[in-house]
Amino acid sequence: MDTYHDLISQTFDFPTVDFTVQDNELRFHDIPLMDIVKEHGTPLRLTYLPKISSQIQRAKTWFADAIKKTDYQGTYTYCYCTKSSHFSFVLEEALKNDIHIETSSGFDIHIVRELYRRGKLNKQSYIIANGFKRERYQRHLTELINEGFVNCMPILDNLAEIEYYLDHVTEKCNIGMRLASDEEPRFQFYTSRLGIRYADALPLYEQKIKEDPRFQLTMLHYFINTGIKDTSYYWSELSRFVHKYCELRRVCPTLTTIDIGGGLPIQTSIQPEYDYQYMVEEILRTIKRICAEEGVPEPHIFTEFGIFTVGESGATIYSILDEKLQSDKELWYMIDGSFITNLPDTWALNQRFIMLALNGWEKSYKKIQLGGLTCDSQDYYNAEKHIYQVFLPERKPTDAKPLYVGFFHTGAYQESLSGYGGLKHCLIPAPKHVILDRDADGTLHNWVFADEQDSDSMMRILGYQQ
Repeated sequence: MDTYHDLISQTFDFPTVDFTVQDNELRFHDIPLMDIVKEHGTPLRLTYLPKISSQIQRAKTWFADAIKKTDYQGTYTYCYCTKSSHFSFVLEEALKNDIHIETSSGFDIHIVRELYRRGKLNKQSYIIANGFKRERYQRHLTELINEGFVNCMPILDNLAEIEYYLDHVTEKCNIGMRLASDEEPRFQFYTSRLGIRYADALPLYEQKIKEDPRFQLTMLHYFINTGIKDTSYYWSELSRFVHKYCELRRVCPTLTTIDIGGGLPIQTSIQPEYDYQYMVEEILRTIKRICAEEGVPEPHIFTEFGIFTVGESGATIYSILDEKLQSDKELWYMIDGSFITNLPDTWALNQRFIMLALNGWEKSYKKIQLGGLTCDSQDYYNAEKHIYQVFLPERKPTDAKPLYVGFFHTGAYQESLSGYGGLKHCLIPAPKHVILDRDADGTLHNWVFADEQDSDSMMRILGYQQ
């Protein structure tokens, strides 16, 4: 009999550093997941904090090694973009690693102030302020600048944004400028709606920034929706951007830095699929080559990694409630949660996460569909990235315990997109959220960040209770 363990071992180079099996039960970063399930039940969100620091240190090492190997003359600075996950435990873990942050909302500035109050940020910390900004966001940024946050840097997203700072900023201020990249060929629009047109960048600098002693244009920023990928589209956009940096650098000596937006990808399969070191080296070689051709200094490099920072720290665990044979070929395992409400990217973007059974690795396996609890026909998961179908251990009515399934690397965006603490489709409650961490000696600890949402919470939101 071929077992589920046989299937995974034959499909992948398994076990891996992150995933192992002991006594036919899955371990994630050597965490006995079935013990966590026994303690907290399902559905369950997990956040493993050490993975956040591990990811940051990996990226710093890749860039340090690439700078040395290519003899790159600029420096590297790591920023975390808060929109990927705003939770305090994420920011506090990330900031242990001597990094800086990128914001996208006026409400982010309240988080900045609280982190400053706690001593996690200081007035020299870089606050790269991106996004199309309403007056509130501009006002909060101006207040920080005027209070001496010397590296609070508004990134101009449109031509009119500078007018607010001209009217309200009183202290020296570094300014950045986001350029509107072309979208990939299959996208519905030709150019990103965010950022300043390439043709408008130089006039904006010369007419609004150059002669004002308060402002220095120090950073040029661009963002690629696809993230950093080894495609002709990515290299073409990067090259175009670096040529524009060189054009502006010749007339603006304060322009010393570029911000490469659109981050490194996370693993969506057990099998590694991405050569991180190669990509980082090629980015530096591309920038270095173009700057040498144009005769300008190589810029310092900032990156703003969000999904890469926090994505692989997350997991979402369900139990299989029952199975339903809906036709001769369609066997459904029904989970005790929902994909639409708990993992909305699986529904909205057809995002695939790493999916593995937590128990039953000694059993034979079946091809199945996974169904969520909402009444929406789109609440399902039926295709893994590597095989375009889902296999899980076979269930039997006589089994002593349920079958559990985990989705891994779910730590970015899912809580924000699904409306954390709010109302969910068909009033599916938000799952319990548990934080996992280790002491310096490696001892594992867990604590409950939020219990499963209860009916009183929903009734208050809906106006039935005060």
